[in-house]
Amino acid sequence: MEALTNFLNQLSNWLYAPYALPALLVAAGAYLTYQTGFVQIFRFGTAVKHALGGMFEKKSETQGEGTITSFQALSTALASTVGNGNIGGVATAILVGGPGAIFWMWVTAAVGMATKYSEAVLGVHYRVKTETGELASGPMYYITNGLVGKSYAKPLAYMFCIFGAATALLGTGNMAQSNTIATTFVGAAKQSFNVDVSPVVPGLIITIACGLVLLGGIKRIAMVSEKLVPSMIVVYLGMAIIYVAMNFAEIPSILALIIGNAFTPSAAAGGFIGAGVSQAIAAGVSRGVLSNEAGLGSAPIAHGIAKVNHPAEQGLVGVFEVFVDTIVVCTMTAFIILSSGMWTAAEYQQSSGDLTAAALQSQIPGAGLIVALCSFLFGFSTLIGWCYYGEKCFEYMFGLKGIKPYRALYTVLILVGAVIPVPLVWAIGTLLNGFMAFPNLVALIFLGNVVAKLTREYFSGKRTA
Repeated sequence: MEALTNFLNQLSNWLYAPYALPALLVAAGAYLTYQTGFVQIFRFGTAVKHALGGMFEKKSETQGEGTITSFQALSTALASTVGNGNIGGVATAILVGGPGAIFWMWVTAAVGMATKYSEAVLGVHYRVKTETGELASGPMYYITNGLVGKSYAKPLAYMFCIFGAATALLGTGNMAQSNTIATTFVGAAKQSFNVDVSPVVPGLIITIACGLVLLGGIKRIAMVSEKLVPSMIVVYLGMAIIYVAMNFAEIPSILALIIGNAFTPSAAAGGFIGAGVSQAIAAGVSRGVLSNEAGLGSAPIAHGIAKVNHPAEQGLVGVFEVFVDTIVVCTMTAFIILSSGMWTAAEYQQSSGDLTAAALQSQIPGAGLIVALCSFLFGFSTLIGWCYYGEKCFEYMFGLKGIKPYRALYTVLILVGAVIPVPLVWAIGTLLNGFMAFPNLVALIFLGNVVAKLTREYFSGKRTA
């Protein structure tokens, strides 16, 4: 296991070197920021208004063709993005890349808002009806339908689907979630009740719960996400705000620590062995992509089937999604971990969500149990959302006959993820995320002019689909 983990980490170090995927992500995001007229800045207020307004919109009032409402699409996408990457992913980013990794996570989110906007716009614009009469969307469709006549379009679409399905089955969409749920649950039981619990127990619970929801397909997933996502974010943020208020005076020093270590190596401290700037960039970008999924190509699979009158409407929802996930939730988690000082402790150097739980528990009695509950809810929501993403990749490649075997395999791997070592799970997930993002980013760059055209059309008042 250790040899395999080291090999995968070496591949990840190459893929996430500053000149490789991070450069492509930032370049694509900057290009799309320009093409959209800096949508994440000048249209941010509209994005917030549009996203939150959908929460109170009655389904009977929803206009436009689509399978689920705009808010259900946001909830399904947030269900996948606001997951254990926000609890465990932030922790592993700091442990691998030092405090400076958080700065690079912010950079990824800043340009990622325009990237996610573009993904959602293209997802709606190029969506198709399948043989069952349902809508289907995602990079595989905007690649093949947007790059018509290009010899590389079909191979690029299949490349996305292969790595998308692999990420859903083996990576951050599945096993990383059940793994963090299990480790956080086991840690909370030990800290709060001094009881040793096998990771198989939480693994079985989450596997059964997910299996029951997945039987109902996207409409049941959307209905569950619509109710679950806002509640779980409020619970976690409520506890995080209490912690931040208790340690408010430390905010300036934590910000200085993050920014300072983004450009200079992090010194060794306690059990933390130190990290170079390249490690900070790699950890921040990789965990940033893991968390907000901007550029990954997963979210447009859900955003693309929303009921909207114009693609840009759902694009604005994508801007809000990245802001909530990374700028709000991940930043709160980072402050909790860094202000606690526990990230330098030797016993937490192989941790993920259990480090976040321990940091909160150090000042808020019972917080470990609440984090365990949040980890369960975050992971549960991500698991059901990512099952749909992988299912659509399988459907594109194999047709309807591939769906049932895929769902069965996905459910089994939830339990597998709960019991294998933490470093191996995150190594697999990080690597697959990078491979999945590449074909999507290439397509976004080629289709940036389409995004620009649709954006100008929408904001000029020509809002017909």
